Amino acid sequence: AHSQLSELFWEKVMVGFALDGSPGQSPLVSWVKPFIFTAVWLMLSFAVLMCMENLSSFLHALRLQWVEFQNKFYSGTGYAFVPFAYSTINERDEGEHAE
Repeated sequence: AHSQLSELFWEKVMVGFALDGSPGQSPLVSWVKPFIFTAVWLMLSFAVLMCMENLSSFLHALRLQWVEFQNKFYSGTGYAFVPFAYSTINERDEGEHAE
């Protein structure tokens, strides 16, 4: 995913704006523009990668908290789970009306 995002940013920022070779540009602009857009591409790629990595590490830590730590307090007492079904409601209603 990281390389695909980097490639997407390269196509949109560098190929789309910096290296377009528009006619009528002064030589100075056509020489400076790639350097400016390279900096934009680097900052954008770095920001997205940092967000993705931070989110990944946060979710991993959250999963570890849930799986490892929360199991210490689980006692397993209670009643069995009964999934919701309309048939059980209809059976219960029919039993109440029969009485």
